[in-house]
Amino acid sequence: MESSKQKHFNAVVVVEGRDDTKRLRQFFPGIETIETNGSEVSDETLMMIKKLSQTREIIVFTDPDFNGERIRKLVTEVVPNAKQAFITRKEGEPTKRGNSLGVEHASEAALERALSDLHEVQPETSDLTKHDYNALGLGIGPNARKLRERVGIKLGIGYGNAQQFYRRLEMFGISYQEVKEAVDSVK
Repeated sequence: MESSKQKHFNAVVVVEGRDDTKRLRQFFPGIETIETNGSEVSDETLMMIKKLSQTREIIVFTDPDFNGERIRKLVTEVVPNAKQAFITRKEGEPTKRGNSLGVEHASEAALERALSDLHEVQPETSDLTKHDYNALGLGIGPNARKLRERVGIKLGIGYGNAQQFYRRLEMFGISYQEVKEAVDSVK
């Protein structure tokens, strides 16, 4: 089984730190990563990722938090065709108190799911309007946050605040119908 996991990864995975790399290598021996060393991604690291993208597939796999989202955005700006992997906030919860959310806490099953359910930025835009988004209860309302979290899990695109989540739906070209079906199935 390990050899099939190794073959699956011809890509380079962008992670935040060495603990993420250690966790991935636990289950995917031979996986190659680039560590951003936290949210202050250097220009040198971004240029290295951009150069690698000319010959290798890039997968962005950051923590499900504000800093992870910031890194994801920075890398996607220099490599727009980078594939995106997501874990849920629950999957990234630490077992020890005081630790922050992270890829390094995810189970083997969560990591396998995330790395097999990759998302790509779509050149066409979604037909989902801001009005539709709000009408579905994702943008505003007392349960919007929880609904976004459940819909993000259903669609495999992670959690985001109201604005981030809407942009993510657009970026991945997810249609109004797909979003509505996801909302209906999690309510």
